[in-house]
Amino acid sequence: MKKLADLKTRLLADPQTRAEYDALADEFDMARQLIEARTRAHMTQGDVAKRMGTTQSVVARLESGKRPPSLRSVQRYAEAVGGRVVLRIVSQDPQRPILPAMTP
Repeated sequence: MKKLADLKTRLLADPQTRAEYDALADEFDMARQLIEARTRAHMTQGDVAKRMGTTQSVVARLESGKRPPSLRSVQRYAEAVGGRVVLRIVSQDPQRPILPAMTP
């Protein structure tokens, strides 16, 4: 039986598969951040759902990375885990920033 990492390496060797995978990077990064925030808050999906006034299945969908959630949904999620959303627009070319660096 192959390990998941081996399978991923083999699949991503195909340029078309790699392109599709890379196109979803932002969605998966957002999902990863949601899960990390919930985990740091020591909450279950059910706990977050209760605070958001929704169901656990809605929270699971937000965390799945399959579909980008609305900004309002992310804000409600962040509030439920005791956080807030910070939105940044960054340049695709690090050599040509579109906004000056800001310090919090």
